[in-house]
Amino acid sequence: MNPADLDHAILTHVNAKAKVLEDALASDVICYFGTIHPQITRPFRNFVEEVKKASSRTENTLTIVLRSPGGSAETAERMVSVVRHHYGTVNFVVPDHAMSAGTIFCMSGDRIYMDYSSALGPIDPQVMSSDGSGYIAALGYLDKVSEITAKAVLTPADVVFLRSLDLGKLALYEQAKNLSISLLKKWLVVYKFKDWTEHRTTNPGASVSLEEKEARAEEIAAALSDNKRWHMHGRALGIDRLLELRLEIDDYSKDENLRVAIREYNDLLTGYADRQNMPIYLHSHHTETP
Repeated sequence: MNPADLDHAILTHVNAKAKVLEDALASDVICYFGTIHPQITRPFRNFVEEVKKASSRTENTLTIVLRSPGGSAETAERMVSVVRHHYGTVNFVVPDHAMSAGTIFCMSGDRIYMDYSSALGPIDPQVMSSDGSGYIAALGYLDKVSEITAKAVLTPADVVFLRSLDLGKLALYEQAKNLSISLLKKWLVVYKFKDWTEHRTTNPGASVSLEEKEARAEEIAAALSDNKRWHMHGRALGIDRLLELRLEIDDYSKDENLRVAIREYNDLLTGYADRQNMPIYLHSHHTETP
């Protein structure tokens, strides 16, 4: 079989698995694999528009199967605006990992589906490096500056480090941090907590106020943005750790039908995208955009 025929056979099989997953979730399903990069904003908008137009489902629900190392929080914000324009309910499935801006993107969902091997990450903002070669985590720089400036006496090495800093970049890093936290707090209250109307543990049955939702969102945002707590940008936070933060996750580990549907779609498609060496890949059974 030549490569073109093989790719066609794989995508035909993937599309069949996508339809099975759509029925299991009663939802349109798309996947997004790759960095959340500003250049994807327009293709993502066009892709979602095409999926919505082609869909015959009556549910106004979209599920995004997401695998991402992170990227731009500003781009995640624009992507949320796109999907929320077209769908009343947006859910996320994270079979593997969604880090940094991927985690921020997930926090705009009504539901987040994960299993025991899935991971989100700290919302350490990422900014483009000086040479434009890729994204770098910003909180490490901010933490180092705070550590040095808190010293009573600076060493010569400290002075050299501080003199080498670009104050404009430090301001950008601080803005990126504040934006990440702001988006998380906003989206948790508006989307994730929208159906949280009664307390279940503390004071069961009592109504949940807007102030209580905002306080919970603030608590989660502060924890996920605490670089000292997680020690490293790429720290994998599984379901257990997320539940400790009192973030509700839909665990499909023991739902055999759903687990099989997700893995058969995700594993086949990620294998295909990786083999094609595609840094960013969008898929729907209606259309696929390398």
